[in-house]
Amino acid sequence: MESDKHIYLYSIKFDKLLPILTGTETLTAITESEGDSSLYFAMLTSQISKKENFSNEIDWKYVIQYREHQSKERSSIYRIDINRKHRMLVKKVSFQISELLFSPAEQMLILASTLQLYEYIENFEIYSIHLHNVTLLSKLTNNEQIEYDLQLSCDGKQVLYQTRSFSSSNEKFRVTQSRLYSVDLAHGQIERLAKDFEDSITGYVTRSDGGIYILGQLGTNVQIYTQRSSSKYSILNRGWKGTYELISLSSMNSHDWLAFVHSSFRQPKEVYFVDNINELRMAKMITNENQLFTRRNLPETKVYQWINNEDHRMIERILYYPPGKFELQNLPVLVFIHGGPYSASINRFQASTNYWASLVASEGWLVLEPNYRGSTGYGDKFLSEDGIANPDNLAIGGYSCGGFLTNWLITQTTRFNAALSGAGSTDHISAWKTMDLSVHLNYLFGGFPWEVPYTYQNESPIYHLDKVRTPTHIITGENDRRVPADQSCMLERGLYYRGIPINFGEASTIATDTLEDLTTCLHKCLHELHKVLKHLMISADIMLAAYFAVSF
Repeated sequence: MESDKHIYLYSIKFDKLLPILTGTETLTAITESEGDSSLYFAMLTSQISKKENFSNEIDWKYVIQYREHQSKERSSIYRIDINRKHRMLVKKVSFQISELLFSPAEQMLILASTLQLYEYIENFEIYSIHLHNVTLLSKLTNNEQIEYDLQLSCDGKQVLYQTRSFSSSNEKFRVTQSRLYSVDLAHGQIERLAKDFEDSITGYVTRSDGGIYILGQLGTNVQIYTQRSSSKYSILNRGWKGTYELISLSSMNSHDWLAFVHSSFRQPKEVYFVDNINELRMAKMITNENQLFTRRNLPETKVYQWINNEDHRMIERILYYPPGKFELQNLPVLVFIHGGPYSASINRFQASTNYWASLVASEGWLVLEPNYRGSTGYGDKFLSEDGIANPDNLAIGGYSCGGFLTNWLITQTTRFNAALSGAGSTDHISAWKTMDLSVHLNYLFGGFPWEVPYTYQNESPIYHLDKVRTPTHIITGENDRRVPADQSCMLERGLYYRGIPINFGEASTIATDTLEDLTTCLHKCLHELHKVLKHLMISADIMLAAYFAVSF
């Protein structure tokens, strides 16, 4: 029997949680209504049984069954009175809702659609429902973009949203930066905001005067910019170097108070508060949750820049030096390629299992995190020429998209002594069949496999394994939906027949999630990694890699 689910409201006045029963379905989005007396929320409903759903979750890779399961997913939007705790059905829609907003000015609900199986970009759009006529569902966007982070303008007449865009499938793929747009709820007019900011927008918040604060990534730093109106230029607010994120705003009498999270390479994440954006560098720290890290001997970092020989554009990469060894030479190097490809290595403190450059550096490694651009120049040459790296101790590795690139690089060069391939694609045609992001490959390669078969084949590592000489450690998640395990199995078999030293790591089991146990496990794994590379064996023959695979 399905268990009841609740929304919990926190009462500041009475200092307690107030439970509100929502039903047995899965809640996917929630928003306040006018006057804070009621809530609107979206519940994911399914027309298949729990047993059928469990079977589909296990056999998700059988695309036909999984697609049929997805097609039966529906969403129901409810309104619930907080005091009476009675819910009322507003409307049912034929897709999953990821975000929900209420506009009191237009008496509308705005919702973003999504689907777990990324087969068509058309599954990701923004819709509106007028509460005076809920039978009508209006589509506000219709583009080759994924919309997310919906927010209302200060007057409630526009919806702002961020996008990830794709180039036309008839052109060469180009991963564009994250952009910011607004759509007029009354007339449907769409306008791009912060048009002068060409780098990636990582977040934003609307101001009480109609302007916006933008979190913009420029190089390896993310700073706060101000745009007073759509016709004005974005103005940089002078703050600290590093990364601002999770920006929030509170307004009263046309005055804005700003809260945000900030961190840098050696300064852990904390929440800060400022009541004047012009005094951003004087912001007050209001949390001290990560002081443990300030007492540790952390790796020192250096941003390295050089000009790409092919197009003469600047490339930035980050070096993590072992503690106490800043700018020492002849160090063992791990070039770790980030995933995405939408993400980037930036000036931000990372202490999670997804980002372990600092942990590796703490064990004596020099870690290079490249912000790649898809070019063939991957920049390790300068490390050897400058004497920074030991040319006999160079390793390459990455996970997800980083695994894609690692698999490709070992077919193109023999300069690395070892490789760590984490959940990378080996044959892009079979990956197109089983990945939950098949639409990405359509755009990446400029069409379907039958439209551009040569491109899929020519850029698949499986057809170039005869060139590989690099000992390789392979890791993957058994139930990975993004890059199924059969891709790693294919790489292992190919390298086995080629006679290349390989190790196919098993995922280690972490039975507890305490900080002490996690730290002990990671320390042991990193020690193994250092020991193996030191002897020029398989560079990534470590439990950390297996643990990293389980994390996904």
